[in-house]
Amino acid sequence: MQQAPEYWQHYEAAALPRPWTHTAPIRMPDGRFLWLPLRDYGEVAVTGFISNQASFTVLRPIVAWMAEAARAWGAEAVVGLPTLGHVFGGPVAEVLGHPNWVAPGYSRKKWYDEAYSVPTSSSTAPDARRMWLDPRLLHRVQGKRVLLVDDVISTGSSALAGLALLQTAGARPVGLCVAMAQGDRWRAAWPLDVPVAAAFATPLFRRRDGGWEPDDTTRADVLLPKESAP
Repeated sequence: MQQAPEYWQHYEAAALPRPWTHTAPIRMPDGRFLWLPLRDYGEVAVTGFISNQASFTVLRPIVAWMAEAARAWGAEAVVGLPTLGHVFGGPVAEVLGHPNWVAPGYSRKKWYDEAYSVPTSSSTAPDARRMWLDPRLLHRVQGKRVLLVDDVISTGSSALAGLALLQTAGARPVGLCVAMAQGDRWRAAWPLDVPVAAAFATPLFRRRDGGWEPDDTTRADVLLPKESAP
């Protein structure tokens, strides 16, 4: 069987010219490019990023960029959303100087309380399920300024569930920080008083002759880290 190409393993110094068919080069804050697969949704395509398949070489700079973008919010605690937000929750919290972080999950332990759970779904896992917060960790977030961390914001459904979960715990969200802001489909339903930061942002892609072209009008306006040298 032919081996499928591996993505998100290294950065490239330059991007190849358009049109792009199956992958697209996304510019990083240091000027390098990360080639991401394009997922065909019919009229549009989106860039995919599966963080728990990425190399440490790719992840380390993204963690640093995320922390830089969210540092000014002065969060007192960090909550990494399940599942792929767990890849970044701990490392971002550590870079920001926190001693620990909080990891909600989709499985219920025997001592969990339904009062600290919310229904959720996502663009990649649309089936309804519940997100749970361990009540033994309430003291880490209750009454505190909390930074939500996730891998990608696409439709916003899982991040909105994260905000609802914080509300059950009596925590105040200071913002959401993601590795990739994927298009702007999430913007309409997102609360205006919760800022969003990202290591990088990608637009939606429109079908053109011979491939896909980025629609830069769909690139979400989020807080990004400063440009830097590689």
